Amino acid sequence: MGVTVPFWASMKQFPRMVWAVAASLVMTASVSAQEWLTDYQKALDTAKAEKKLVMVDFTGSDWCGWCMKLKKEVFTQPEFQKFAKEHLVLLEVDFPQRKELPAATKAQNDKLAKEFKIEGYPTIVLLDPAGKEVDRGGYESSPKAFLEQFSKLKKK
Repeated sequence: MGVTVPFWASMKQFPRMVWAVAASLVMTASVSAQEWLTDYQKALDTAKAEKKLVMVDFTGSDWCGWCMKLKKEVFTQPEFQKFAKEHLVLLEVDFPQRKELPAATKAQNDKLAKEFKIEGYPTIVLLDPAGKEVDRGGYESSPKAFLEQFSKLKKK
């Protein structure tokens, strides 16, 4: 016969089980989502090696309302993540107001904003692996509408 465990004893284990399940869900979600790079040269090198386009998100991640909506309504959605994993290298070029970026990242981002003549956020720029702009877009409220604005992506 098995040992009977009193109800109160099994309840002590409940918080641990909840944390274990939550941790495994977070790990699973992070493995399935494609990583956003912050290093421009690494993004170009990856795109070249994988024969993909670079999608650059010029964003104000902690203050720009449309940037936050784009992230929530498009970038976190499975439809976008699946497409991106197959066809894109993702690069975030951030201009936050409440967090400090490393000096090298800030300098890189400022240079890229000037090079691509960024006038507002969010601005999305598609680059070929050599860093040449091939298309440009902005906020759309669904993954489908977002991806359809780019003529280079419609073929894929």
